[in-house]
Amino acid sequence: MPLVPIGTLIRPGRGLGAFNVVSLEHAEAVVAGAEAAGLPVVLQISHNCVRFHGGRLRPVARAAAAVAEGSTARVALHLDHVEDEALLHQAADAGFGSAMFDASGLPYARNVAATRAAAGWAHAHGLWLEAELGEIGGKAGGTAVGAAGGTAGGAAGGTAGGAAGGAAGGAAGGTAGGVAGGLAGGTAGGTPGAHSPQARTDPAQALDFVTATGVDALAVAVGSTHAMTTRTAELDQDLIVRLHAAVPVPLVLHGSSGVPDGELRRAVRHGIAKVNIGTALNVAFTGAVRQRLAADPAVTDPRRYLAPARDAMAAAVARLLGVLALGDRDLTEHDIA
Repeated sequence: MPLVPIGTLIRPGRGLGAFNVVSLEHAEAVVAGAEAAGLPVVLQISHNCVRFHGGRLRPVARAAAAVAEGSTARVALHLDHVEDEALLHQAADAGFGSAMFDASGLPYARNVAATRAAAGWAHAHGLWLEAELGEIGGKAGGTAVGAAGGTAGGAAGGTAGGAAGGAAGGAAGGTAGGVAGGLAGGTAGGTPGAHSPQARTDPAQALDFVTATGVDALAVAVGSTHAMTTRTAELDQDLIVRLHAAVPVPLVLHGSSGVPDGELRRAVRHGIAKVNIGTALNVAFTGAVRQRLAADPAVTDPRRYLAPARDAMAAAVARLLGVLALGDRDLTEHDIA
């Protein structure tokens, strides 16, 4: 089936699962899981994934697109956590229908300027654009930010550092140099508090941000953290309700691997439309590889351990898609556990 626009897959009351792709096996597993669940899905290729593949976007994007096009599932292809304009500008020609531009490491005004420029370019080239306000912790190589809801020290440090970094980058917010410099400054000036689950997105500021930038979706900080391997995160459900009421575009939850099923379902019921998941798949994949190699340490053919790993990941995708699809139903005691 041809790739479909991500906007057509978003439906009130059902969370759209968006899963990070690192390898061909990831893409195959995500699509197989979507087919098994009978639900749509998003294949996400992150800036970090592109770095892993030597900075080359097209090979991994074309592979993921080919897997999607050979599937019976409805699949969107999304470029995630883009941190510079040069990579964003490759998205349209590489087959992506959407992207997430991440300037959340900048002070608020620079984030607005950079994201507005990115949204303008994206819309002119037929792309749906997601952005982030109130940086979600745990990103590899992430930056501290002066975001609403962060600690006072983190906000002051991130703003001062970001401004200095932006000046050092030698450009106003919105240019590649300003973004890169601001991100570097944010790292130097921020505090670890901005990376903690306590970071929050302010509803009033979120509305201002969406209005000023024209983005199509907004990733919000509500208590989740990237790269969690245990499912113990507690989301600020009341804040999700308030953000949903305030913001006229779909809300996105990043760092969802550490969020229990019941919390995910509540989040969808309260207004989260797109749910990003990566680490949970890697846990399933790596666990299956370890189990296979432990059972037969003499195995050298990678197909012998990649096949069960791919199957384990596909099962995890199917299960999580089922969880998100039930967001609009009443919770049971089993769901809450």
